[in-house]
Amino acid sequence: MKVIISHDVDHISVWEHTKDLILPKFIVRAKLELLSGKISLSEFFNRMGDFFQNQWHRVPEVIAANKAEGIKSTFFFGVNNGVGLNYPVEFAIPWINHAIEEGFEVGVHGIDFDSLEKVKKEYSIFKELSALNSFGIRMHYLRQNEHTFNYMEKSGYRFDASEQGYKNPYLIGKMWEFPLQIMDGWVVNGEKRYQFRNLEQCKDYTKEKIDKAINEDLKVLSILFHDRYFSSSFKTWKNWYEWLLIYLKDQKFEFVTHEQAIVELEK
Repeated sequence: MKVIISHDVDHISVWEHTKDLILPKFIVRAKLELLSGKISLSEFFNRMGDFFQNQWHRVPEVIAANKAEGIKSTFFFGVNNGVGLNYPVEFAIPWINHAIEEGFEVGVHGIDFDSLEKVKKEYSIFKELSALNSFGIRMHYLRQNEHTFNYMEKSGYRFDASEQGYKNPYLIGKMWEFPLQIMDGWVVNGEKRYQFRNLEQCKDYTKEKIDKAINEDLKVLSILFHDRYFSSSFKTWKNWYEWLLIYLKDQKFEFVTHEQAIVELEK
Protein backbone atom coordinates (compact mmCIF):
# COMPACT_ATOMS: atom_id res chain seq x y z
CA MET A 1 0.00 0.00 0.00
CA LYS A 2 1.24 3.46 -0.94
CA VAL A 3 0.74 6.45 1.37
CA ILE A 4 -0.01 10.02 0.30
CA ILE A 5 0.44 12.79 2.88
CA SER A 6 -1.17 16.15 2.22
CA HIS A 7 -1.67 19.46 4.00
CA ASP A 8 -4.46 22.03 3.71
CA VAL A 9 -3.17 25.57 4.31
CA ASP A 10 -6.24 27.16 5.92
CA HIS A 11 -4.52 30.13 7.58
CA ILE A 12 -1.39 32.19 7.05
CA SER A 13 -1.77 35.12 9.46
CA VAL A 14 -3.91 35.89 12.50
CA TRP A 15 -5.06 39.29 11.31
CA GLU A 16 -6.70 37.97 8.13
CA HIS A 17 -9.52 37.01 10.53
CA THR A 18 -10.44 40.43 11.91
CA LYS A 19 -13.86 40.31 10.22
CA ASP A 20 -14.95 36.77 11.13
CA LEU A 21 -15.43 34.69 14.29
CA ILE A 22 -12.28 32.57 13.95
CA LEU A 23 -10.33 34.54 16.59
CA PRO A 24 -12.90 34.45 19.43
CA LYS A 25 -13.58 30.78 18.67
CA PHE A 26 -9.83 30.11 18.86
CA ILE A 27 -9.59 31.70 22.31
CA VAL A 28 -12.70 29.93 23.62
CA ARG A 29 -11.44 26.58 22.31
CA ALA A 30 -8.04 27.06 23.97
CA LYS A 31 -9.69 27.89 27.31
CA LEU A 32 -12.04 24.90 27.11
CA GLU A 33 -9.19 22.51 26.33
CA LEU A 34 -7.13 23.95 29.19
CA LEU A 35 -9.96 23.72 31.73
CA SER A 36 -10.82 20.17 30.63
CA GLY A 37 -7.20 19.08 31.07
CA LYS A 38 -6.65 18.31 27.38
CA ILE A 39 -3.79 20.80 27.07
CA SER A 40 -1.21 22.08 29.53
CA LEU A 41 -0.81 25.64 30.78
CA SER A 42 2.38 26.02 28.73
CA GLU A 43 0.55 24.84 25.61
CA PHE A 44 -2.19 27.37 26.28
CA PHE A 45 0.35 30.20 26.59
CA ASN A 46 2.09 29.02 23.41
CA ARG A 47 -1.22 29.41 21.58
CA MET A 48 -1.66 32.90 22.91
CA GLY A 49 1.93 33.63 21.85
CA ASP A 50 1.16 32.48 18.30
CA PHE A 51 -1.85 34.75 18.38
CA PHE A 52 0.10 37.88 19.32
CA GLN A 53 3.04 37.00 17.05
CA ASN A 54 0.69 36.63 14.08
CA GLN A 55 1.93 33.06 13.49
CA TRP A 56 -0.78 30.77 12.20
CA HIS A 57 0.91 28.65 9.57
CA ARG A 58 3.79 26.17 9.70
CA VAL A 59 4.51 25.50 6.03
CA PRO A 60 8.34 25.69 6.31
CA GLU A 61 8.36 23.60 9.50
CA VAL A 62 6.27 20.83 7.90
CA ILE A 63 8.44 20.87 4.79
CA ALA A 64 11.58 20.54 6.93
CA ALA A 65 10.09 17.70 8.99
CA ASN A 66 8.96 15.79 5.90
CA LYS A 67 12.28 16.27 4.14
CA ALA A 68 14.08 14.94 7.22
CA GLU A 69 12.10 11.71 6.78
CA GLY A 70 12.57 11.65 3.00
CA ILE A 71 8.89 12.35 2.33
CA LYS A 72 7.44 14.56 -0.40
CA SER A 73 3.91 15.63 0.46
CA THR A 74 1.26 17.87 -1.10
CA PHE A 75 0.24 21.37 0.01
CA PHE A 76 -3.16 22.75 -0.99
CA PHE A 77 -3.33 26.58 -1.01
CA GLY A 78 -6.37 28.82 -1.25
CA VAL A 79 -6.71 31.33 -4.08
CA ASN A 80 -10.19 32.42 -3.02
CA ASN A 81 -11.93 33.29 0.25
CA GLY A 82 -14.79 31.69 2.14
CA VAL A 83 -15.81 29.57 5.15
CA GLY A 84 -12.96 30.81 7.33
CA LEU A 85 -10.26 30.70 4.64
CA ASN A 86 -9.57 34.41 4.36
CA TYR A 87 -5.97 35.10 3.42
CA PRO A 88 -5.33 37.28 0.36
CA VAL A 89 -3.91 35.32 -2.55
CA GLU A 90 -0.78 37.49 -2.33
CA PHE A 91 -0.05 35.90 1.06
CA ALA A 92 -0.02 32.44 -0.52
CA ILE A 93 2.33 33.19 -3.40
CA PRO A 94 5.67 33.02 -1.51
CA TRP A 95 4.68 29.75 0.18
CA ILE A 96 3.48 28.18 -3.06
CA ASN A 97 6.83 29.07 -4.59
CA HIS A 98 8.72 27.84 -1.53
CA ALA A 99 6.98 24.44 -1.61
CA ILE A 100 7.66 24.06 -5.33
CA GLU A 101 11.31 25.04 -4.90
CA GLU A 102 11.67 22.43 -2.14
CA GLY A 103 10.34 19.76 -4.51
CA PHE A 104 6.87 19.37 -3.02
CA GLU A 105 3.57 18.96 -4.83
CA VAL A 106 1.12 21.87 -4.66
CA GLY A 107 -2.52 22.30 -5.54
CA VAL A 108 -5.67 24.34 -4.94
CA HIS A 109 -7.60 24.43 -1.69
CA GLY A 110 -10.91 25.09 -3.36
CA ILE A 111 -13.73 27.31 -2.12
CA ASP A 112 -16.35 27.39 -4.90
CA PHE A 113 -17.87 23.96 -5.49
CA ASP A 114 -21.29 24.65 -7.00
CA SER A 115 -20.47 26.67 -10.14
CA LEU A 116 -18.45 25.49 -13.14
CA GLU A 117 -17.46 29.06 -13.98
CA LYS A 118 -16.15 29.72 -10.45
CA VAL A 119 -14.33 26.38 -10.21
CA LYS A 120 -12.62 27.17 -13.53
CA LYS A 121 -11.67 30.61 -12.23
CA GLU A 122 -9.82 29.16 -9.22
CA TYR A 123 -8.03 26.74 -11.54
CA SER A 124 -6.94 29.58 -13.83
CA ILE A 125 -5.73 31.75 -10.94
CA PHE A 126 -3.59 28.97 -9.50
CA LYS A 127 -2.22 27.99 -12.90
CA GLU A 128 -1.05 31.55 -13.46
CA LEU A 129 0.40 31.92 -9.95
CA SER A 130 2.22 28.59 -9.88
CA ALA A 131 3.22 28.41 -13.58
CA LEU A 132 2.20 24.74 -13.45
CA ASN A 133 0.26 22.95 -16.16
CA SER A 134 -0.74 19.95 -14.05
CA PHE A 135 -2.05 20.05 -10.47
CA GLY A 136 -4.91 18.93 -8.27
CA ILE A 137 -7.44 20.24 -5.80
CA ARG A 138 -9.04 19.55 -2.45
CA MET A 139 -12.18 21.43 -1.48
CA HIS A 140 -12.11 23.39 1.78
CA TYR A 141 -14.08 21.41 4.39
CA LEU A 142 -14.46 18.77 1.67
CA ARG A 143 -17.54 20.61 0.41
CA GLN A 144 -19.23 19.17 -2.65
CA ASN A 145 -22.51 18.50 -4.39
CA GLU A 146 -23.55 16.10 -7.14
CA HIS A 147 -21.90 18.31 -9.78
CA THR A 148 -18.64 19.30 -8.06
CA PHE A 149 -16.44 16.48 -9.33
CA ASN A 150 -17.56 17.00 -12.92
CA TYR A 151 -16.90 20.73 -12.59
CA MET A 152 -13.37 20.02 -11.40
CA GLU A 153 -12.73 17.55 -14.20
CA LYS A 154 -14.03 19.98 -16.82
CA SER A 155 -11.82 22.73 -15.37
CA GLY A 156 -8.70 20.70 -16.10
CA TYR A 157 -7.62 19.39 -12.70
CA ARG A 158 -5.28 16.40 -12.81
CA PHE A 159 -6.70 14.99 -9.56
CA ASP A 160 -9.05 15.72 -6.69
CA ALA A 161 -8.74 14.69 -3.04
CA SER A 162 -12.14 15.75 -1.63
CA GLU A 163 -14.06 12.51 -1.38
CA GLN A 164 -14.11 10.56 1.89
CA GLY A 165 -14.12 6.79 2.17
CA TYR A 166 -12.24 3.54 1.92
CA LYS A 167 -12.05 3.37 -1.85
CA ASN A 168 -9.19 3.00 -4.27
CA PRO A 169 -8.36 5.93 -6.57
CA TYR A 170 -10.58 6.03 -9.64
CA LEU A 171 -11.12 8.10 -12.76
CA ILE A 172 -13.79 10.75 -13.27
CA GLY A 173 -13.37 11.46 -16.95
CA LYS A 174 -9.68 12.36 -17.18
CA MET A 175 -9.37 13.38 -13.51
CA TRP A 176 -8.19 10.97 -10.81
CA GLU A 177 -10.12 10.93 -7.55
CA PHE A 178 -8.17 10.10 -4.36
CA PRO A 179 -10.58 9.44 -1.46
CA LEU A 180 -9.42 10.58 1.98
CA GLN A 181 -9.23 8.06 4.83
CA ILE A 182 -7.42 9.75 7.74
CA MET A 183 -7.52 13.42 8.79
CA ASP A 184 -5.91 14.95 11.86
CA GLY A 185 -9.16 16.50 13.08
CA TRP A 186 -10.98 13.16 12.94
CA VAL A 187 -8.14 11.61 14.93
CA VAL A 188 -7.68 14.22 17.67
CA ASN A 189 -11.16 15.73 17.97
CA GLY A 190 -13.37 12.84 16.98
CA GLU A 191 -16.93 14.16 16.74
CA LYS A 192 -16.16 17.13 19.03
CA ARG A 193 -15.16 20.69 18.14
CA TYR A 194 -12.24 20.51 20.56
CA GLN A 195 -9.56 17.96 21.51
CA PHE A 196 -11.17 14.68 22.54
CA ARG A 197 -8.33 12.10 22.48
CA ASN A 198 -4.91 12.05 24.11
CA LEU A 199 -1.82 10.97 22.19
CA GLU A 200 -2.06 7.26 22.99
CA GLN A 201 -5.74 7.19 22.04
CA CYS A 202 -4.86 8.96 18.79
CA LYS A 203 -2.26 6.30 18.02
CA ASP A 204 -4.72 3.46 18.69
CA TYR A 205 -7.42 5.10 16.57
CA THR A 206 -4.97 5.62 13.71
CA LYS A 207 -3.71 2.04 13.80
CA GLU A 208 -7.31 0.84 13.52
CA LYS A 209 -7.86 2.99 10.43
CA ILE A 210 -4.61 1.83 8.83
CA ASP A 211 -5.57 -1.81 9.50
CA LYS A 212 -8.97 -1.12 7.93
CA ALA A 213 -7.25 0.25 4.81
CA ILE A 214 -5.11 -2.89 4.61
CA ASN A 215 -8.15 -5.15 5.06
CA GLU A 216 -10.01 -3.19 2.36
CA ASP A 217 -7.02 -3.85 0.07
CA LEU A 218 -6.47 -0.20 -0.70
CA LYS A 219 -3.70 0.62 -3.14
CA VAL A 220 -3.35 4.14 -1.70
CA LEU A 221 -3.89 5.43 1.83
CA SER A 222 -4.57 9.19 1.89
CA ILE A 223 -3.76 11.18 5.04
CA LEU A 224 -4.39 14.88 5.73
CA PHE A 225 -2.44 16.88 8.32
CA HIS A 226 -3.03 20.63 8.56
CA ASP A 227 0.28 22.50 8.67
CA ARG A 228 -0.92 24.87 11.39
CA TYR A 229 -0.83 22.10 13.99
CA PHE A 230 2.85 21.31 13.57
CA SER A 231 3.64 23.42 16.62
CA SER A 232 4.25 23.19 20.36
CA SER A 233 0.97 25.12 20.62
CA PHE A 234 -0.80 21.93 19.52
CA LYS A 235 1.40 19.34 21.18
CA THR A 236 -0.83 16.29 20.70
CA TRP A 237 -1.32 17.06 17.01
CA LYS A 238 2.39 17.60 16.38
CA ASN A 239 3.47 14.54 18.38
CA TRP A 240 0.86 12.42 16.60
CA TYR A 241 2.12 13.50 13.18
CA GLU A 242 5.75 12.84 14.09
CA TRP A 243 4.79 9.41 15.45
CA LEU A 244 2.69 8.68 12.35
CA LEU A 245 5.55 9.21 9.90
CA ILE A 246 7.84 6.90 11.88
CA TYR A 247 5.10 4.28 12.31
CA LEU A 248 4.31 4.21 8.59
CA LYS A 249 8.01 3.93 7.73
CA ASP A 250 8.45 1.11 10.26
CA GLN A 251 5.54 -0.71 8.60
CA LYS A 252 7.43 -0.43 5.28
CA PHE A 253 4.80 1.63 3.49
CA GLU A 254 6.00 3.68 0.53
CA PHE A 255 5.30 7.41 0.46
CA VAL A 256 4.27 8.89 -2.89
CA THR A 257 2.76 12.10 -4.24
CA HIS A 258 -0.53 12.12 -6.13
CA GLU A 259 1.35 12.46 -9.42
CA GLN A 260 3.61 9.52 -8.61
CA ALA A 261 0.54 7.44 -7.73
CA ILE A 262 -1.16 8.44 -10.98
CA VAL A 263 1.86 7.37 -13.04
CA GLU A 264 1.69 3.93 -11.43
CA LEU A 265 -2.10 3.70 -11.75
CA GLU A 266 -1.95 4.55 -15.44
CA LYS A 267 0.61 1.91 -16.29
